[in-house]
Amino acid sequence: MNETHHPGLRSWVEAANAPGVDFPIQNLPLGVFRRRGSEAAHIGVAIGDQILDLAACRERGTLRELPETVQQACGEPILNRLAALGPSENRELRRRVSDLLRAGSPPLPDLLVAMRDAEMLMPLSIGGYTDFYASVFHATNVGRLFRPDAPLLPNYKYVPIAYHGRTSSIVVSGTPVRRPWGQLKNAAEAAPLFAPSRRLDYETEVATVIGTGNAPGQPIEIDDAERRVFGLCLLNDWSARDIQAWEYQPLGPFLGKNFATSVSPWIVTIEALAPFRCPAFARSAGDPAPLPHLTSPDDQRNGGFDITVEALLQSVEMRRQGLPPVRLGRGSFTDLYWTIAQMVTHHASNGCNLQTGDLLASGTISGTADGSRGCLLEITGGSHPVGLPTGEERLFLADGDELTLQAFCERPGSVRIGFGACVGVVLPANPRL
Repeated sequence: MNETHHPGLRSWVEAANAPGVDFPIQNLPLGVFRRRGSEAAHIGVAIGDQILDLAACRERGTLRELPETVQQACGEPILNRLAALGPSENRELRRRVSDLLRAGSPPLPDLLVAMRDAEMLMPLSIGGYTDFYASVFHATNVGRLFRPDAPLLPNYKYVPIAYHGRTSSIVVSGTPVRRPWGQLKNAAEAAPLFAPSRRLDYETEVATVIGTGNAPGQPIEIDDAERRVFGLCLLNDWSARDIQAWEYQPLGPFLGKNFATSVSPWIVTIEALAPFRCPAFARSAGDPAPLPHLTSPDDQRNGGFDITVEALLQSVEMRRQGLPPVRLGRGSFTDLYWTIAQMVTHHASNGCNLQTGDLLASGTISGTADGSRGCLLEITGGSHPVGLPTGEERLFLADGDELTLQAFCERPGSVRIGFGACVGVVLPANPRL
């Protein structure tokens, strides 16, 4: 940690000093936005309820102390060039932005844009998207529904399980998600039918954003893995469970997953998370130790992150009545069986070349308690509906439902930071002629 994490820091942006705000000066996440009515995309830093426009900072000369490569990257319309510079250059940018925004520095209100006057855009150009299955509790809960006597497959505790997702259908928070069509097969039916999904679900996840990649054929050592990470964001892996159940054997998820994936617009940098590090997940007695290439004493001591994640649901009728969303689940990133470093290392262990902007999602984050489960499949089991304050019930998502993911880190002696929100409203399936 350094001076940018000091809990006594305050900003001249008063909204950043409010208790419980997602974006205090200790956070400084990065995103891409445009002013309402403008077509120009700029990189920005979230501070309170404002956005510091880094392109405007560059034009004003307030970033001139930084290396020219950093200044040029701040003028780009997307974060990839900045992410690719690596941790040293991004640390310098964080220090400079912290200096500009802290109380006692000359206020620069003309370099700010109110969040209400901005439209958030996709923060990165994403070349590759991999979704892991890193929560042993999620894997056990779901496995028990289908294999009560052996919920975990034999390889789970040896290898970080994952599948490759679809990048073209990744959308930024606020983008509506349309219910997909697909092949559905009920046990009572002799043959599948083609129809809109009846079991649309969400998955509460956190995604790792790759900053600097590796050359083809060159693996990443575990003690070098986190140096490759730019930051983290929220991710909702929308899932059509009925399509998924029929198609996943023998090659895994396909159309039940690839119709939409939502990400939050703000990237919380790996450096901002330094005060919230914790040990890696403590494996149960009798569990196998990770293989040598996935083992590091430092990663075991310090490779976890204490992040709380939540999912909230608001139906059309709840919005009509002015009722707030209900929380479906609250989980912890500390419940992941595999660390970020282990997932990055495993991904590249066969020589796969990761690239700037790649997303490595955690998989559904779930714990052992009912209230800590991260998707409706786990919460309802497909047969025990959740009640809403309007009297409505949900086994799975209905048309018009708004699903919001949010996350935060808090710890005594540190200032709470948040990730913002990842929001999507379910639209009805397209009609078929």
